[in-house]
Formats: sequence, C-alpha cells, structure tokens
Amino acid sequence: MKKNVLLVLITGVMMQFSVSCTKPIPADLSKVSLIPIPVTVKATGSSFQISEATTIYVQEGSDELQQTASLLAEQISTITSIKLKTEVVPQSPAKGIYLSVDAANKQLGEEGYELNITDDLVTLKANQAAGVFMGTQTIAQIIEKAGDTQKTWIMASGNIIDYPEYGYRGAMLDVSRHFFGVDVVKRFIDQMAAYKINALHLHLTDDQGWRIEIKSWPKLTTIGGSTEVGGGEGGFYTQEQYKEIVQYAKARFVTIVPEIDMPGHTNAASVAYPELNGAKKKAEIYTGTKVGFSTFDTRQEVTYQFVEDVIRELAEITEGPYIHIGGDESHVTKEDDYVYFINRTRDIVKKYNKVMIGWDEIAHADIDSKDIVQYWAKGENALLGVEKGAKVLMSPAKRTYLDMKYDSTTHIGLAWAALIEVDAAYTWDPAKLEKGIAKENILGVESPLWTETVTTVDDIDYLVFPRIICHAEIGWSPASHRNWEEYKLRLAKHGPRLKAMGVNFYESALVPWEK
Repeated sequence: MKKNVLLVLITGVMMQFSVSCTKPIPADLSKVSLIPIPVTVKATGSSFQISEATTIYVQEGSDELQQTASLLAEQISTITSIKLKTEVVPQSPAKGIYLSVDAANKQLGEEGYELNITDDLVTLKANQAAGVFMGTQTIAQIIEKAGDTQKTWIMASGNIIDYPEYGYRGAMLDVSRHFFGVDVVKRFIDQMAAYKINALHLHLTDDQGWRIEIKSWPKLTTIGGSTEVGGGEGGFYTQEQYKEIVQYAKARFVTIVPEIDMPGHTNAASVAYPELNGAKKKAEIYTGTKVGFSTFDTRQEVTYQFVEDVIRELAEITEGPYIHIGGDESHVTKEDDYVYFINRTRDIVKKYNKVMIGWDEIAHADIDSKDIVQYWAKGENALLGVEKGAKVLMSPAKRTYLDMKYDSTTHIGLAWAALIEVDAAYTWDPAKLEKGIAKENILGVESPLWTETVTTVDDIDYLVFPRIICHAEIGWSPASHRNWEEYKLRLAKHGPRLKAMGVNFYESALVPWEK
C-alpha cells in the first residue's frame, strides 16, 4: 500500500516537473492579425501551449458559458485536431483555459471582454455571457502553429481589452428570391459569428416567394412559397425549422430579425390570397426580378387581420426584440395609403411587444424613438427618421450591399447601386456618412445580400466574403483604429483561414493574400 502511495506521489511530482519545465515559446500578440481589431492589445512575448492535456474550465452557474465552452472546444478541434475537455469549476484554476463572468469592468458593456494569456493560464472574463462568446472568437484567431513545421499549437501571451463600437452588427440574407434551407442558414450564422456579427436579418417574403409557415394562412407557403426567381421549386421554413434556426443563432449570441416585406413586394401573398391584392391587375406567380409592381389593399380590414395574424405567429417564435416590416419600393401604393398602412402595422408590432424596423421609406409615417429606420437608399429619409427620434440602422447600398459586383468583370451580382471593391466596403464611417446622423443616432451596421443572381452556397460566399469582414470591423472597432493600408495586411492573413473554413471568397487584387 505504501509503495502505491509513493508511486502516486512520485508520478505527480514528475508531471508537475514536466509541466514546469516546458520551455516557453516566444510569440508576439501584437503581430496577430485580429479582425475586428481590438480596442487594446498588450503583448508580453511568450505563449500558452495547447495540448491534449489542456482543459477548458467554466465558472459554475451558467448554462450559456458551458455551451460557449463546448463551441470553443469544437473550434479548437477544427483548427488543431486537438480535442479539449470542458469542466465546470467554482474558481479559477492554476492552468488551462478559464471562462468566467465578472461584472467588475463596466466599460466592457454587454459584449466586451478581457482576455489575459500567460504561459500557464488563459483567462477570459466579461460582464455577460455574450462578451465571453465574443472573446472566444478572438481566441480562435490567436491560435497558431509554433513554426511552419512544428505540430505545437500556441496562443501568443498578453492582454486584450475589447468592446464594440455599435451594439447592432448585422447581415441580411434574402431567402425569398432564391430559397436556402436550414443548413445553409446555420453555416451563414457560423461564418458571421466568427467575426462578432450579432444579428441575422432574414428577408422571408417578397414577390417571388413566401418562406415562413403561417398556420392561420396556410396558402402562403403552399402557393406563395412554391417557386423562386428563374422558376425553381422554392421552399419555406416550417415554424419548427424557424425555431431551430433561432436557437442555433442564440447559442452563438446572434439575434434573428425576421422580415415580412409590406405593403409592396407582396405578390406571393396576393397570389395565395387575392383578397389582399391592392394592385390593379390579378396577381400571378412571379419568377422575375422587377420590383415595385405589387401592393396590399391598405384600406380593407382583411389586410390588417392578415397582418396581425402574421405578426402574432411570428412574434411567438421569435425570441429577439425586432420584427422588420419592410416598407420599401411600394411604388404603386398611394402615399396616403402607404402612411396609413405603416401606422397601423406599427401599432400591431408594438401590440406583440416587438420593436419595428423598416427600410428608410417608413420615416414618412408616424414613427418615433421606439422605431428603427434602416437607411439603404435616401439620406433624407434617414434624416427624417432621426428628426422624429428614431434610431438608424446603416445599410447604405453604395457601401454595404453584398449583391453588388466587385468590378465590371464579376460573374454574378448587380451594379445598380455601385461597384463595391473591398476597399470601398471598408473605407467609410457610419457616423460621418450623412450630415445630421451622428454616432448617437445609429443603432449599428447591417450588410444585406439580395439573391436575384445568387443560387448556390458558393455564390453566397463569393459575394459576402471578404466584404462582410470589412463591415464587421466597422461595426465593432473604434473609428480611430481603422486604416485601409494596415487593414488589408491583416485581411491578407485571413485568406488561409477562410480557405480552411471552406469559404469560396473573392481574392481581390487589392489585398496581398497570404498563401
């Protein structure tokens, strides 16, 4: 018995000796190409080594932290092929990776974090679980091989303090013009979350297709969802599938923002239910790409019964605070009818305890500080919204529309707003774009991908990346930290990372991509 005890003691001492004698590997945290660039980075010249013995420890008492730890373990395994264990503990360990919530630093806000890396211990703490998740995405970017040929994986040592410039940092995916299934949406969420984007706006309805099940109006999907641009078979999400997307996004601290575009862009709904149609001719299934020809009948009560049923069912399955009601390009809706419709729809959204977002045309209605205007086309509309007290979501088409071509040779996409090369996507400041719209008026930044010409996952990747990364930094990082000449060098080092993620990105000639 004594021999066994002695053996255990000797083994323990040898293991401690082995760990303590692991030679630190020099590394420079300030040279890691982090996107978005953090608020502060202080390097200490050494590194933390990752091995099969490394454990991710989680402060007890939070299911969200445990979920984030599991996702971090998956990310590390994908990068390194090393599978880490996770363990819940009552206090900080002496070594390993430790995730915790500590509300001591108010400057960090809801999504900020502090990351401290030493030779033995990686400590990630934040005021809220959302900040811990954001910090794990930074960890994933810091991990690298110690030399080109070595199999050792390290994290450069030092300290990072980081928090976002804007609270809303979003992307929009149009699943109406061309439909994309649940797995594609989940993949898109993962790609966005990796760069600290925290909102996914789903454009669920348009002239070409209705993509969300509404149980009280079943023909919306059986008829309205039956096709898409070009005449494909279309499709839709059942409410259970939509809830699955919401939960998947929630685990990654991404808010789903559903859009029901009204009173224009409503041909698919009017085909399913002709009593809603306010246009002068019969609605027929539409598979083209023109806009502005459809409208609801905004003076009939059946329209508002429809709107209420849709908003009620959608609100029940949407955990986030927002419902987007569209409101753009209602060219055949008389102005008085349009304003009347937006005002009534606004009241319905509020009845179900949601915040209304609409494209910038909604500023002509009776909106106030409880509403959000999404600036896409006209600065005067956004300014009108600000005058009425509304917050502005910045999506200027000339800078953020991901369906725009990079240049005249781009094989997919459109060019009506602008040709948007990678530098044009990066070199703008939301708080300086329009006189009269200051930082305090801005909710955040969103990058829309309309899908008239987008039919495959590769198409999505090609138009979205790397421009979405530019917008992610604009939404997160201080304006004083942003510089194109420096940024393009950091972006260049993300080329191999994107390829490892299987992303079919556009390799702009303006960026010296690392091979």
